[in-house]
Amino acid sequence: MTEDTMAADETDGGDRQFVTALARGLDILSCFRPQDRFLSNHEISRRTGLARPTVSRLTYTLTKTGHLLRDEASGAYRLAAQVLRLGFSVLGAMDVAERCASEMDALREGANPYVSVALAERSGTRAVYLAVRRRQQAVSLSIDVGARLPLFYSAMGRAILVGMAEGEREEVLCAAVQEFPEQRERMKRGLDDALIDYERYGYCTNFGVWKPEINAIAAPLRSLDGTSVYGLNVGGPSFLVSAEALHRDYGTRLVAAVDRLGGH
Repeated sequence: MTEDTMAADETDGGDRQFVTALARGLDILSCFRPQDRFLSNHEISRRTGLARPTVSRLTYTLTKTGHLLRDEASGAYRLAAQVLRLGFSVLGAMDVAERCASEMDALREGANPYVSVALAERSGTRAVYLAVRRRQQAVSLSIDVGARLPLFYSAMGRAILVGMAEGEREEVLCAAVQEFPEQRERMKRGLDDALIDYERYGYCTNFGVWKPEINAIAAPLRSLDGTSVYGLNVGGPSFLVSAEALHRDYGTRLVAAVDRLGGH
């Protein structure tokens, strides 16, 4: 393989600064879901869309770097401690969770004992939970730190979208349409609904849109330096936390909490 061929293989769309091999390796790490224990090269290939020989080379490399562990009996892979170390480094650098802790605790202690309060940030076309506060009740949402929610359908994701600049929002929509072309119109409606909600209430809603069993409201929270947008969410099981109760008991408090955090 010539130097020019190698360079071409490591770039994307003529962008010589983009290293395709690195991006593909990150795609492999990202394809593991919370419920996954081990994934075979075949399943990784199916999830990422990468060719099996490419996946084999990358999983071998990621095993050597300590990011994957290979089960000798099955030949399948699981995430290794090196990935966890990266995750803790990211969380350690995010002072936003600490900054929001007291406001999240206060929202959690509201009228309904079944609500959960959460904070999330965008990762690609998903919102990823950074922190969760919930009351100690037998029935509550089982969404924890690290959970990934759809941007265009969840209240949390919609709040993040409305907090973005219009141009950035359009870029995210284009990326989501490329990933899920069959959902183009539904995602556009979701974005339109989010903007209408935000204009009307100062927060976004999801009353059974993402999942029938979940009701939630969420507001955008900007970092103090203005470079990042987060979502602050209040929600719960729809049979215990009604849309009316969220509007009545938590809507104004949610907006006030974001204002106090200086991020509206």
